[in-house]
Amino acid sequence: MAQIAANPLVLVDGSSYLYRAFHAFPPFTNSAGEPTGAMYGVLNMLKSLISQVQPSHIAVVFDAKGKTFRDELFEQYKSHRPPMPDDLRKQIQPLHDMIRALGIPLLVVEGVEADDVIGTLAVQASHAGKNVLISTGDKDMAQLVDENIMLINTMNNTLLDREGVVEKYGIPPERIIDYLALMGDSSDNIPGVAGVGEKTALGLLQGLGGMAEIYANLDKVAELPIRGAKKLGDKLLAEKQNADLSYTLATIKTDVALDITPDELLLGESDNDRLIEYFGRYEFKRWLGEVMNGADSITQANEQAVKINPYQATSAVSGESAVENQPKFHIDRSQYETLLTEADLTRWIDKLSKANLFALDTETDSLNYMAANLVGLSFALENGEAAYLPLQLDYLGAPKTLEKTTALSALKPILENAAIKKVGQNIKYDLTILARNGVEVRGVAFDTMLESYVLDSTGRHNMDDLAKRYLGHQTISFEEIAGKGKNQLTFNQIPLEQAAEYAAEDADVTMKLQQVLGEKLKNQPSLTALFEHIELPLLSVLSRMERTGVLIDSDALFIQSNEITARLTELETRAYELAGQTFNLASTKQLQEILFDKLGLPVLQKTPKGAPSTNEEVLEELAYSHELPKVLVEHRGLSKLKSTYTDKLPQMVDPNTGRVHTSYHQAVTATGRLSSSDPNLQNIPIRNEEGRRIRQAFIAREGYSVVAADYSQIELRIMAHLSQDQGLINAFTQGKDIHRSTAAEIFGVPLDEVTSEQRRNAKAINFGLIYGMSAFGLSRQLGIPRGDAQKYMDLYFQRYPGVQTFMQDIREKAKEQGYVETLFGRRLYLPDINSSNAMRRKGAERVAINAPMQGTAADIIKRAMIKLDELVHHDPDIDMIMQVHDELVFEVRSEKVEFFSQRIKQNMESAAELVVPLIVDVGVGKNWDEAH
Repeated sequence: MAQIAANPLVLVDGSSYLYRAFHAFPPFTNSAGEPTGAMYGVLNMLKSLISQVQPSHIAVVFDAKGKTFRDELFEQYKSHRPPMPDDLRKQIQPLHDMIRALGIPLLVVEGVEADDVIGTLAVQASHAGKNVLISTGDKDMAQLVDENIMLINTMNNTLLDREGVVEKYGIPPERIIDYLALMGDSSDNIPGVAGVGEKTALGLLQGLGGMAEIYANLDKVAELPIRGAKKLGDKLLAEKQNADLSYTLATIKTDVALDITPDELLLGESDNDRLIEYFGRYEFKRWLGEVMNGADSITQANEQAVKINPYQATSAVSGESAVENQPKFHIDRSQYETLLTEADLTRWIDKLSKANLFALDTETDSLNYMAANLVGLSFALENGEAAYLPLQLDYLGAPKTLEKTTALSALKPILENAAIKKVGQNIKYDLTILARNGVEVRGVAFDTMLESYVLDSTGRHNMDDLAKRYLGHQTISFEEIAGKGKNQLTFNQIPLEQAAEYAAEDADVTMKLQQVLGEKLKNQPSLTALFEHIELPLLSVLSRMERTGVLIDSDALFIQSNEITARLTELETRAYELAGQTFNLASTKQLQEILFDKLGLPVLQKTPKGAPSTNEEVLEELAYSHELPKVLVEHRGLSKLKSTYTDKLPQMVDPNTGRVHTSYHQAVTATGRLSSSDPNLQNIPIRNEEGRRIRQAFIAREGYSVVAADYSQIELRIMAHLSQDQGLINAFTQGKDIHRSTAAEIFGVPLDEVTSEQRRNAKAINFGLIYGMSAFGLSRQLGIPRGDAQKYMDLYFQRYPGVQTFMQDIREKAKEQGYVETLFGRRLYLPDINSSNAMRRKGAERVAINAPMQGTAADIIKRAMIKLDELVHHDPDIDMIMQVHDELVFEVRSEKVEFFSQRIKQNMESAAELVVPLIVDVGVGKNWDEAH
């Protein structure tokens, strides 16, 4: 097994680090709006690497500006790559300065790439018998590996020696160049041999040898066990010139003329005065504190070193996964157990019964929680022990498992014991699967997905990303053991040895994540309360709602689909008439030609590639001046309704329950709102006839009615509470029509003389302002001059000065602390709030204004759901069946509608205490539309 030799020469591919950090880390900025994310990321990775390896000799090598000898050989070399983003370019020079200030040698050599400089130094050191460690994520570097040279990928702590290269690529290091030359390299635009992919290249190299041997034996290619081998020899001959060129382009130079030797690459003393200047300017506060407290540099090893995982499959890190890559846990898969006998299960039941906390995870054969079969369960303890209990294996020669009913009966007392605490990752799914198998899990104390979400809602919360970010661990991916595409295996078809390791790792990682995330939450009392009192209890409520499902009228949807089809045909005919030709309404290219070239309509926006945009916003704007865009907008809307709802909903009816079962997601939206999928209930239109007809298809079963309860103007009421504006407070406290009251204030007329147009304008202002709308946006919405819109806004702020003060204060607070909060302490981080890019900064400011209101509204309805679940959970006369925005929908026994309507209204209105009353409108009907 590969081990890092003592004190190697460390060569860092700085250019690889730079792009990885830029894309992996959030777009951090300092208070001056200067981008800092890439600098922070590179320095953080260097710190981690030096902490692990403790080298005396090191160099960071970056690509120089300008062309290299490869560009002279092949004009298209890397030509497809986009220009460097401005936010990244601005960080390069200060990053170089900081690396040098840390005492780390930095090299930039013109005319060659960083790879060539690294290759030259590595080979020189290796020939002198010295050990070399190259830190890179570039697979091309594998060609340099020899008995003294190893690679490390610090993003996933993969270590590759010669044996590791063979295991990873199927060929030794000396064949990597041939491999790249044959299959090409899309990242560098190396052409390779047309038609030769990864498998073909490996087949050739393993069957005949290197490129020279392959071309010397083209007559033997047809005999190789490769798909298309008979014609492959002719292809290779025809592509000889490309193959030779690709070989040259892929070859790392190892003879670059350098004015420094490996022995001179000493890690020096840091220049703390310069570091204080840089860390202060770019607001790297922790590092600034370390240096000011006397540390030599951020490269000091003051944390536990990371465990290197030999030969682990590499994977590009994404999102924030590297931000907190400071592992404190070692994942040892070799210690996992597989439970195949009653004695094994009994022994683990004893362990679980004595545990303060254990991790629980289920394995199934489907992601559809209403159709999935339970295939196995995995468990993990706080001391690192983990086990997998298989319950179904369906492949030839599979070992015998415990009978499912027997195993679940033995586990049931522990799983249903509320005193024995459990943790899961997205445990709502596991609760549902086990409930469908007769086990009502109690004692869920933690969910690592929700803990991560509460800590930072803008991050990614799946297990793979969390493991990378918080544990520095690359988990086994499902595709690794199950394959991809149509031939992907279900979990019961995967050989037990692989399945057990994968499943037990899920539980083990969940437990270790809990140990990290739980500690972080302990230091945040308001976030702990948010997790314990809102998010955690809600997951059980959602699990029950999902299982209950909602009844739909498939016949009504079928009729509506046919009517929409007829209307779409009419719209297509009208579009052809207006365009003067037939065309594909779904073709962006054809739309661009007709709208902008033929009809000469103005180009309002462009795509990232510079083409005229035909998105929804553009078409709606163009619809003011031409009928064709108006027809296209209607066609798109109806097509989406048809494909998403009227056609699809009847196909989603569960054959066992006769109902549609959506999936509610707690950890998706940044503001805390729930989202749903399969079907997405949040996007059914409410303001047009087609959307209302879809809602009419959501019905109650025989003897029951649909009851819908909707918070009235909840975000405006939250604005009154947060802003403490007396005018708004008075209007709501006195029960006035808030839009009519606002119109009376702005236009200076008595309440009973407000016209419908004035009320409409006031409503646009009320809702526009809480979404951070500008005067320009308001003018577009109302169809009035911008000056008039600005006048209305000025009058509004004169009448409601507390609102303006709140908006100014929340912007400043967001800029100062980087986030805003809801009334219940939920945080929304705003990485662009100090961006130098004005559009991004303005966008973040708009979010800063709206997020506290939208997030507080989300928290309030979640609190209401938890309260109401206590009412409906064990009562056969009522079910909570849907949550959509500010509305809850119930299915209630018809003779008890009045009783439950009052209870629903009472519970929802008391879900939070504001300075103004919360008002809930309750409706009843045979279907959702009637009740709404």
